[in-house]
Amino acid sequence: MGKGFGATEQAATSEEALDRLRAECAAEPNRADPRIRLATALLALHRAAEAVTPAEQAAAFAPGLAEAVKLREAVLAAVLAGDPDLVKLELSAALAPDDAEAQLSLGGAYAALDRPHDAERCFKKALRLGRAKDATADLASLYLAVGMLDAAEHHAKAVLAEPDLGAADDVLFAMAAQTLASVAQARGEAQAAEAWLDQAYSRRSLFRQRVGDCSFTSLVLVSRRQGNIAYRNLLPPLRSDCLVWYMEHARLEQAAELPPYAVVLNAIGDPDVAMASDALVEAFTATCGKPVLNPPARIRATFRHGLRETLARLDDVIVPETVRLGAAVIAEHGLAGAVAAVGLSAPVLVRPLASHGGEGLVLARDGDELAAVAVPEGADVYVTRFHDYRSADGYFRKYRMIFVDRRPHAYHLGIGPHWMVHHQTSGMEADEARKAEELAFLRDPRAAIGARAMAAVAAIGARLDLDYGGVDFTVTGEGQVLVFEANATMLTHLEPEDGSFAAKNPFIAPIIAAFQAHLARLAGSA
Repeated sequence: MGKGFGATEQAATSEEALDRLRAECAAEPNRADPRIRLATALLALHRAAEAVTPAEQAAAFAPGLAEAVKLREAVLAAVLAGDPDLVKLELSAALAPDDAEAQLSLGGAYAALDRPHDAERCFKKALRLGRAKDATADLASLYLAVGMLDAAEHHAKAVLAEPDLGAADDVLFAMAAQTLASVAQARGEAQAAEAWLDQAYSRRSLFRQRVGDCSFTSLVLVSRRQGNIAYRNLLPPLRSDCLVWYMEHARLEQAAELPPYAVVLNAIGDPDVAMASDALVEAFTATCGKPVLNPPARIRATFRHGLRETLARLDDVIVPETVRLGAAVIAEHGLAGAVAAVGLSAPVLVRPLASHGGEGLVLARDGDELAAVAVPEGADVYVTRFHDYRSADGYFRKYRMIFVDRRPHAYHLGIGPHWMVHHQTSGMEADEARKAEELAFLRDPRAAIGARAMAAVAAIGARLDLDYGGVDFTVTGEGQVLVFEANATMLTHLEPEDGSFAAKNPFIAPIIAAFQAHLARLAGSA
């Protein structure tokens, strides 16, 4: 989910306009015109399920009015074109507007689909309908996801200020405390973050994401920290029945008390994060008797400083040298001295352990810049030899391939003017030529990167031996693959349907479907 709501004022204005149209309908209970206006406005806002009733009423009040008939057809077509599971929730909420549970369920679905305005609207309605604690916890999580830290903190603390109902409040308590931990982490308050995490999961470590018509249950092993596979994108809450177990607070004897499950997904994808519970996860997965996706040994093979060895001797694969520098060595010799002691020299990349999305990543181009890099006291860092991978046209290109059951699938191509390429900040949304190049890669990755590079990527997938993972890379002028990272934490998610990159979704959806099919195959073999 992107940072901030962006068009909050516009969304509020739209809701006010809808309220005026609803008032017109109430004032004129037997006229078609106000209902046509209301249904048309809702349809324009992609809220077809809510438009069903006014459109049907308009057609009933004026059966000979062509505008009403065409509108009803357009609304029904939009409903039928939507995701069936989402449409069910939308229709339930539209037909029972005073049902707070329906609003909470729909809001959660919208949040998972990166539709924050719609999610906020549903949660606020649930709050007004009497589900204050649940809705406030959901709003806190939503505001955190869009980077509104103050609002997230305010709502999370409001949840914790309410009377504690014991076990009935375990989920809400965990949600609020996890939100406050993430807020503290974003503000650089590491100790406070750890304290909130302790509160979040010390009273309960196992949570249920239940779907009634799912044919099997997955047990998902997660960390309380960043570094998990984004499993909710791969196993959407609307369709997937999951037990989610926070392993830093788990106990091996709990295994005998777990509800029935068919398959285990080890979603702790960052090996640095995984170390906090590695022994327990190893012991559990070795004895659970169920198929395990991404077993711990395969996660350990993706340590940044071990990846070069993991992928050693693969044809046309270049993995830059990376070393892990301990805090004691840095304290004794300084960062520049510690780097020199291991045989590296600028330009190098310096990054904190267990960091993602470029957070804390610094490029030191020379010795002076290296000496100026601030390393938090007591922290280890990774240092990687930097390769200037700028293309002839001046842009930097970062390709991502996702591996599902070891097979590569093209996911995205970020093209930007800066060495640290992030798809969402590259400026591609306003550049049709770069967007077209990305789509060409998605349509035919072999043609885009060349047969030599494609074979190298496939070899990386086979060597990693992950049920789910990925690789970020570029292609050199000689057609070789220069690896930036390869691990299980690679993000896969559908783009907003009204966003700049919605044209990617026909290529992304099959990746998610392939993972779900692989999971189902393993579940069926249990």
